[in-house]
Amino acid sequence: MPREFSRPDRVAQQIQKEIAVIIQREVRDPRLGLCTVTEVEVSRDLAYAKIFVTFLDDADEAVKEALIALEESHVYIRHLLAKAMRLRIVPELRFSYDRSIVEGLRMSELAGKAIAEDTRKLEQSDRDQEEE
Repeated sequence: MPREFSRPDRVAQQIQKEIAVIIQREVRDPRLGLCTVTEVEVSRDLAYAKIFVTFLDDADEAVKEALIALEESHVYIRHLLAKAMRLRIVPELRFSYDRSIVEGLRMSELAGKAIAEDTRKLEQSDRDQEEE
């Protein structure tokens, strides 16, 4: 009977939980602010992990500073991750900003504008037909 999730998927899920806790409780850097780990991708050989993060302040400069803070503390985070998880090889950590939430909000706003415009045009055409 095959397993539902592959080992890299299960390891990625556990790494996501552990790193979220580590960043919240152990990393004391004011540049981070409120950091959320949204996803983790682990290579098949478990040697590399790409961690996608978002921040409460999504201004470009604040995001750059927060990513620099994470990169500077990646050795410390990896050390704490090694203590928390029992893996033969602890993956090399690479942090990346997750733009999906910002893009989702932008797309939602565009869809709302399009719906409002269609509603306005429909009401206008109804008024024009009533006048005729």
